[in-house]
Amino acid sequence: MTIPWPPSGKTQFGIATLSLGNWRSHPLEPRLQAAAEAGYEWIDLFDECWAAYLEEHDLPGDQLWEPTPRNLEVARKLSELVRSLGMRIACTQPLRQIEGIRNPTERRATLDLVAKRFPFMRAFDTDLVFMCANIRTDSGVTSDLKTVARDLAELGDMAAAYAHADGGRMLKIGYEGLSWATRNTWSSSWEAVRFANRPNVGLILDAFNILAVEFADPYNPAGHGRIFSTLEESLQILTDSLISLTATVPGDRIFFFQCGDAELMNPTTFFPPSDPKTPLLLPWSRSHRLYPLEQSRGGYMPVELVAAAVLATGYEGAISLEVFNASLNEPSDDVPPIHATRGMSGLKSLVEVSRRLPPFWKGKSHAREALALVIQRLQNGRHHL
Repeated sequence: MTIPWPPSGKTQFGIATLSLGNWRSHPLEPRLQAAAEAGYEWIDLFDECWAAYLEEHDLPGDQLWEPTPRNLEVARKLSELVRSLGMRIACTQPLRQIEGIRNPTERRATLDLVAKRFPFMRAFDTDLVFMCANIRTDSGVTSDLKTVARDLAELGDMAAAYAHADGGRMLKIGYEGLSWATRNTWSSSWEAVRFANRPNVGLILDAFNILAVEFADPYNPAGHGRIFSTLEESLQILTDSLISLTATVPGDRIFFFQCGDAELMNPTTFFPPSDPKTPLLLPWSRSHRLYPLEQSRGGYMPVELVAAAVLATGYEGAISLEVFNASLNEPSDDVPPIHATRGMSGLKSLVEVSRRLPPFWKGKSHAREALALVIQRLQNGRHHL
């Protein structure tokens, strides 16, 4: 199917609950209100925020997926609150350290933990839960393709069986390549999804995680590159990968698309973690992400290339923000509305800039034109830092 460019449909916008303020300092309801006032249509519900909401209702947050009548009642209350604000819950996340477990008993128990979410998905009126690629490196796990695909397929079958049993709409499992996991690229994640071969198992794409592997290096003064490559070379590596994405991944196999930019770091003051067990990208990811195209705050990532490629697949879902930054931890009541507004401004700019790009996946001349526009934007932004 030929996908028209630029796409003509209206883009829906979403935001993760943790991108509106930290759960320790900001109750969930004011964050949701700030999102609604800013114009978001979808909410990406983080586990920590759901646990804190349970605690606000005098329930144990460490039992957030125990399908007790009271927990499910509060889940329905949250769904009703979100709907009353004109939004819906897009998904719950994140499932961590799920696939590739070697020990059969541990594997069974872990997969069954995923199934505990299914009643809550009904209560939240969402059909998607997604998991990050496993970051464990011990001998108890494997990233072997057949093993990972088998686990994804079984999760898909479990979700389908639940849906068939209660007669509700199909439940879906999304799989994301986390940038510090073994399966850390869109292509290795897609490989596992494709081999799982289940219609309700799909791909989660996150612009930050794609760029953190295929473009960025926060410990390089230039912020990008494979060793000493130029900006042009770094962008060419990235676009070659994204061209492959547009050619191989159907839009309806992408279940969710998240976006985020990040700060250009100063390697003389930003150092790798001292603990060898801490992934190199983790401090940057957790404290220095930005909303798309926030160049005035140090944003320097070519997020528009990723967004254009995803839209070029025919993806018609929401573009959602997943941003972690130290500013979200401040206790001020202004944090949710300020960040909600910043995020919406970034999303609107992202869609506008992405749609102006020539279709770089259609040939070398288009690619040259697109890269020239991206380079111009990035260099102009850096001159003002």
